[in-house]
Formats: sequence, structure tokens, C-alpha cells
Amino acid sequence: MTEWNYADAWESIAAIQPDQPAIIQGERTISWGQFEARSAGVAGWLSSLGAVHQDKVALYLYNCPEYMEGVFASLRIGLVPVNTNYRYGDEELLYLWDNADAIAVVFHGSFTERIEGIRSQADKVKGWLFVDDGSGACPDWATPYEQVAAEPAGDLPLAAQRTPDDLVMLYTGGTTGMPKGVMWRQDDLFARLNPAGFRRFDETAGVAGIADAVRNEGPGLALLPACPLMHGTGLFTALEVLAEGGRLVLLPTRKFLPDELAATIDDKGVNVAVIVGDPFARPLLDVVRADPERYTLSSLVIIMSSGAMWSEEIKQGLLAHHGAMMLVDAFSSSEALGMGSSISTADKAASTGEFTLGPEVRVIDEDGVDVTPGSDTVGVLALGGRNPLGYYKDAAKSDATFRMIDGARYSVPGDHARVRVDGSIQLLGRGSQCINTAGEKVYPEEVEEVLKRHPLVVDACVVGIPDDRTGERIIAAVETMPGADLPSEAEIIEHVKAALSHYKAPKGVRFVVTIGRAANGKMEYSRHKAEAIAWVAGS
Repeated sequence: MTEWNYADAWESIAAIQPDQPAIIQGERTISWGQFEARSAGVAGWLSSLGAVHQDKVALYLYNCPEYMEGVFASLRIGLVPVNTNYRYGDEELLYLWDNADAIAVVFHGSFTERIEGIRSQADKVKGWLFVDDGSGACPDWATPYEQVAAEPAGDLPLAAQRTPDDLVMLYTGGTTGMPKGVMWRQDDLFARLNPAGFRRFDETAGVAGIADAVRNEGPGLALLPACPLMHGTGLFTALEVLAEGGRLVLLPTRKFLPDELAATIDDKGVNVAVIVGDPFARPLLDVVRADPERYTLSSLVIIMSSGAMWSEEIKQGLLAHHGAMMLVDAFSSSEALGMGSSISTADKAASTGEFTLGPEVRVIDEDGVDVTPGSDTVGVLALGGRNPLGYYKDAAKSDATFRMIDGARYSVPGDHARVRVDGSIQLLGRGSQCINTAGEKVYPEEVEEVLKRHPLVVDACVVGIPDDRTGERIIAAVETMPGADLPSEAEIIEHVKAALSHYKAPKGVRFVVTIGRAANGKMEYSRHKAEAIAWVAGS
């Protein structure tokens, strides 16, 4: 059995290359030596709160070096970092911090006013650590982050308690109910991410193998997550690149700006950019096409996407601009890493929504039997091997998602797919979003992808709303090209019917200024469903 622990790895790397950059954001650079020292200061403050092994630390932050320092500080003394979605309202924040049993919250100053309104109800929190972002002074009930980060930590007695069994916890799933904490053992998470990394380590060599690679080969690659660190795609890729001795590059501003992304890639020599499908890739392509001499993207080796559809035409446009890179469309979730991927290069294109299964993935029907390739049967993806322990304090949900199949434990988060003759999969979306209309099942992502193939459509969202006759009626929200004449509703519907069965075509089309995806690029289906119901009622 392996014995991976991220704090062990990062401490080892910091000792070997203290002057190399670990985190870069705009004009700010945190060296590996500073990363180690500042996180130790924060770890000392956490210890002073009376923390015990596996207590939880909530990170209520935008992307910044302090986010990963907070992760490092927690892991160094056997505590558990917990992400906090900065879009949450009062009730969601209180629920998350209470459910997670958080003893401390590290927060940006921008959130001070919101916290002041709910702080008295967060009775499990023993300490508040204020990260100054220029929005105001540190309140008297909080401790300035820079004060503790600058203090020599001395001995960290709790560090002796950390083990490979220590957790990284990621809260997810707020669109279909309150969020759930996915519990990953660090050893399992490291072993799951390592095969997909850029510097793959021998699992039998342990942390000494990491140190040898960094010592002999030098620093790792530069990775830029354009998505939030508070979500799995951002956090997991950040964990991986730092475990390889690389550097993490963060965008300077909090709003996604495609020109800033392109400029940062070029100016900071980014090797790997992490995006969330078309919502990030399409505007990036527009920017580089508009000024190809300014935005070369020449340092990129890989653009990696996860969490949203990445259409073939956008991939081909990016490859036409910089053909030497590889485009990796990864299919994963917080509960199941490495379910599938598709790879596009200048010589080989991959169709939208089609993925090659990972080595430990099965597509099973409702009886747990493997779906026959080439059949029309829709199954669900099941991932074996290293998986999370379950959901924190939710045994029922854990049992439903992490299932025993043929004597082995699998993660079955509910992603539906068909299996093609060659073994590749066509993703159809989560079962929770499946629309039942007149006895037929319709998966929104399949229809959305067809809608986005229309030359005037930038983005689309498909939902089902109650219908007395068919059970659910399909309604599409469509965002069109800026400045273009709107296509007719009939044209959009016929466009879908030309590609899919007619029952999958929307019965109504809302034209919207923006689809308004969440900060991580994912669709807010609950909001669109409410808007569609109101739109139909008012029409």
C-alpha cells in the first residue's frame, strides 16, 4: 500500500528548490520557500485554536496564493481543508460550515459584511482569518492573515499525527440539494491523480521518489487553472502540479476575461491551461483570432477541460492557431476521477461528447450488468479502483453512490452514457437532469450540444418543465452571437430535429442575453428551470 501525503511531498520539494516559484498571480510570486514558511505560520495559528487531528478548515476565498497556503497549512498538521463556494448565500454558508464542523474560516475581506450578518450562528467556528484584498479593514473579531503568515511557526506538534489516511474534503452537488462533502483519503487521491499527471511517480518509491525527480529533473511545469480553486477541477489540478514541483499560475482578476487568460499564458510561460469547455474556450478562441500576433499561446503543451461540453469546432479553431499542443477533454466528477477522456491534436480530432473509457470504468444497466457496445441501451458509468470513502455524515447517500458490483466497490455518481461499437462512450448527462417527456427520456447535454452547432448560437441550456399532457415539456434557453440577427424559434427547433429524434426537440425557445453559467462554467439548471416556468406562464 502506498503512503502519499501532500504535506510530506510539498515540504520535501520546498527543501530542494526554495527559490523556485510555487505560485504566481499577476506581479506577485510566492517561492517554494515562502510557500513552506507562510503555511507554517498559518498552521501555527490553527494549532493555537485547540485544533485536533482531522478538524476542518473552511477556505472562503477567491483564487489567490492564500488558498493553497491554507490547504498546505491544514494538511501539515493533519487538518482537513474544506472548500466554500463564494457564490453561496447566508443559509448555504451556515449549512456548509456546520455540516463540515469547521473550526476555522479563512476568508477574503470582501466577504466581511456577509460574515458579520451570520457569524453569531456559526457557533462551531473558533477562529476567523482575514485575507486583505483592499476592500476594507480587518474586523476586530478576526485575525489578519499576513500577521500569522509572517510569524515563525516553530514546532508544529500536530504534524506528527498526519497520515496517508488524512482527508481532503470537497463539497459538491449544491444544484440538487444542499452540498455534500466528498471525503478523499490523501493517499487515494494522490494515486488517482498521479497517472494523469505530467511527471508520473513510481508508487513504490513514495515521497523519496518525488524528491529524487525534482532534484534530478528540476522544477515541473507551469499550470494555470482558469476555473476556481474552490471547485474540484481547479483544486485537484493545483494539487497535482504542486506535487510535481511545478508552479501554479493564477489569473490576476476575479472575473473571467479571455484576453487576460491569453496574455497570462504567454507572459508567464504557462504549459498547461485548465478550462471548463466552451464557456471558456469559445471566448479564448475569439481573442486569439482577433490578435494572433499578440496571443500566440506558444508555451502551451496542453489545454485541459472538464465539467462542460467542449465542441469540436472550437477545438479545431484552437489547434489551427497553435497546432503543437494537445487538447484533453477529461470526464470526471468530485466522486469519480478518471472516468474517460478524449484527445484532439492537429492530426487527430475527437468528436464532441465522445470519450474513451478509463481502464477501471464500466457502463452498467439498472441491474448492474455491463451495457453491450453498439446497443441503444443507456447505462450509467461506474468507476472502480481508488475512490472516495463516501460523503461526510451522509451514510445513505454514500451507500447509493458507492456501490458493490460483482464483489468490488464502484463509484456510480449518476452519469448516463451509451457505448459505441468501438468502446468509446457518448455522454448524455446526469440522471438528475434527465427529462421525461411522453414516456421518453431526454438528456439535456445531448440537445444542448446540437443547439450549439447552429452558426448563430453561442451557448444553450435545456430543461424540462411540468406539462399536463406529456409530463415534462422541453424548453431551451439560447444565447446568440452578439450583434447578429436572432434566428426564429422555428429555425432553432428544426435545427435540432434535423439531428435528433423529434421528441428531443424543444417545444419552446427563450432567447437570452447570456446563459449565465456559474463561476466554474457549469450550468445552473435549477435557475433556468424556474425562468422557463415563468416564461411559459407569461407567454
